Amino acid sequence: MQQTNLIISESDFVRLMSIQPPPDLRAELERAIVIPDESMNPDIVTMGSRVRYTEHETGNSREVEIVFPDEAAPGAGKVSVFAPVGAALIGLGVGHEIDWDFPGGSTRRLTVVEVIQPASTAPH
Repeated sequence: MQQTNLIISESDFVRLMSIQPPPDLRAELERAIVIPDESMNPDIVTMGSRVRYTEHETGNSREVEIVFPDEAAPGAGKVSVFAPVGAALIGLGVGHEIDWDFPGGSTRRLTVVEVIQPASTAPH
């Protein structure tokens, strides 16, 4: 799925591994670079981040919040980290690209344009 190791906070790693992620996401987490929470770069997509990304093929831009499965509300822009796009974006940074497999077999390239951290975890 990813071409480079994703970067994930220690607390996100522990919680995600405890709730049995899908096999593709688990494989990415197992080779992730795990960073102490207080050292995370705010430009990296973490749990609770709002992320704006563009699709190269369509030029469309979308903003979503990456959440745990029990918090997902796609109509409100809250995408589960277990959903394909959530799994694709977690751990990426501003400017990073990924080829994402859409349901139905097509692949699109996504680019992270902006990451907004929740107020409770934003750097002071």
